[in-house]
Amino acid sequence: MTDTISDYLTRVRNAIKANHRVVEVPSSRMKKEITKILFEKGYLLNYKFDDAVNSQGVIKIALKYHPVTKQSAIRGLLRISKPGLRKYAGVDRIPRVLNGLGVAIVSTSKGVMTDKEARKENVGGEVLCFVY
Repeated sequence: MTDTISDYLTRVRNAIKANHRVVEVPSSRMKKEITKILFEKGYLLNYKFDDAVNSQGVIKIALKYHPVTKQSAIRGLLRISKPGLRKYAGVDRIPRVLNGLGVAIVSTSKGVMTDKEARKENVGGEVLCFVY
């Protein structure tokens, strides 16, 4: 597996399309930070880091759906920076997703954060993915 973040996003995307309530993903420090951001922004119902399963650990993610329409809170997950073509953005070039309605997740020197937090901290970095 060369791109673990892409695998993470694909597992979540596939679970949403199959209307699953919970999805399990192999754990890493970067994936944990992305999961925390998605939970804080209201895209996930809950999450749990289970390090007792194996040496690597597992992230259990409870997906969030609308109670009446049964639509997922996540409409789209797009991987931007890939191993073959990294996308870096300075603080003045960090993209806005759907004119501010979505979230761009950026890996900076101060940690993984959203595009709004990166602008506030005045720091650029690698644009990992878009969530809307």
